[in-house]
Amino acid sequence: MTLARDTSAFATAVQPVAADTVILTPADGLVAGLVQIATPTGDLPAYRAAPDRPGPHPVVLVIQEIFGVHEHIRDVARRLAHLGYLAVAPELYFRQGDAARAPSIERLREDIVAKVPDVQVLADLDATLAWATAQGGDADRVAVTGFCWGGRITWLYAAHQPAVKTGVAWYGRLTGPTSELAPRHPLDVAATLKAPVLGLYGGQDTGIPLAHVEQLQAALAQAGSPSKIHVYPDAPHAFFADYRPSYRAEAAADGWQRLQRWLAGHGVGPR
Repeated sequence: MTLARDTSAFATAVQPVAADTVILTPADGLVAGLVQIATPTGDLPAYRAAPDRPGPHPVVLVIQEIFGVHEHIRDVARRLAHLGYLAVAPELYFRQGDAARAPSIERLREDIVAKVPDVQVLADLDATLAWATAQGGDADRVAVTGFCWGGRITWLYAAHQPAVKTGVAWYGRLTGPTSELAPRHPLDVAATLKAPVLGLYGGQDTGIPLAHVEQLQAALAQAGSPSKIHVYPDAPHAFFADYRPSYRAEAAADGWQRLQRWLAGHGVGPR
């Protein structure tokens, strides 16, 4: 019931929905649901999922796709919680509007997403991290992962927040025009990352050229960064999004295993 409601809210942007591939992760054994996180400019809505047992649990901040914190992103949080993580997915442009009510992806981009300042996003992630560590999260085991719009933010947050030990960025934009609201992109922060990031990209992604991926790889190598990029040659953009036709089960499963190994290998694994 919840899945049908949430996918229909942005169906005009993603049709046809590949309903037979949608992964549904139960909340059994978890503490899961909506929470409110206090910030200086209003309460930040978020979805939290964590093991229903005493912590401290390692923390993963889950950064939404362009479509917001819909059921797929909530499901990702539950998958992480079943692995032993306290996962929190904040609604990072709630001040600008409700992504679920956008009539088309064009209106979503122009009316909401284009008005979201990076500085606001980073501050809200800081508030989310503080909330998570106050709710049983382990401040010494913090990671971030994000998809599409959130993939770009994952790189930026790894350059911003020293408490983050590592990150996994799924097909996030790497470079492009800058503005007052978006002054830097991942390519601009490759040399100032405070934590290693694993980037997962599709070789057939028409929005993120392989040339941009190669530029980032070169910048990371020049900076001596331990960050790594893995490209799935035949995968398109959003290959992990099981509710969309772009979903590629093999690449998604491999990426999920890589995420787990990467987090554990950088000290952010469950104990």
